[in-house]
Amino acid sequence: MSVAIRIQQVSKSFGAVRALDRVDLAIEPGEFFGLLGPNGAGKTTLISALAGLVRPDHGTLSVMGHDVQSDYRAARRQLGVVPQELVFDPFFTVRESLKIQSGYFGIRDNDAWIDEILENLGLTPKAHANMRMLSGGMKRRVLVAQALVHRPPVIVLDEPTAGVDVELRQTLWAFIRRLNEAGHTIVLTTHYLEEAESLCSRIAMLQAGRIVALDTTANLLRRFSGH
Repeated sequence: MSVAIRIQQVSKSFGAVRALDRVDLAIEPGEFFGLLGPNGAGKTTLISALAGLVRPDHGTLSVMGHDVQSDYRAARRQLGVVPQELVFDPFFTVRESLKIQSGYFGIRDNDAWIDEILENLGLTPKAHANMRMLSGGMKRRVLVAQALVHRPPVIVLDEPTAGVDVELRQTLWAFIRRLNEAGHTIVLTTHYLEEAESLCSRIAMLQAGRIVALDTTANLLRRFSGH
């Protein structure tokens, strides 16, 4: 079976800032993988390149065997991304937003899956509420729902619990764990080591655009326990 994500010698600069520097990484299907690093380490730039939103200066990226640049449509369909920013359309209800997101991927009659996502993320009572009326935590849940609506085999969560309440964090991780157990590949970017420790089987540490450590969670914790 092809690897879920392959990143080969990827570099990206923004002016004089080297955001990514020859990043090499392979993530296996079904892994729960953690990408750790401080703010400015390059985590979001790497995710943006994987989603086709940023074009790298050098190197290649693929999702489930589909090259992100030369086979963008197929690669993007394999991927669900939960961004850091609360980006939403203020003119639609929660359910309408999910149906529109389904349409972007050419999916119709998706109501049963939408109902399941809403239930698992605690959004059912807000299904007919306008997006602009939701709290920040509820908007975050809708972003997760939008990333899942086309049933992607690979799910990337870019610091999804930054600044959210404990209830949302627990609800989100319970659902994501179930998706991982069902075979979905999960990639989590975070700077909370305890979050990665409890969820991820393998971790890469990113610093100044480079991977400075890559190992199983248990091995990394042993190596860095004194720091």
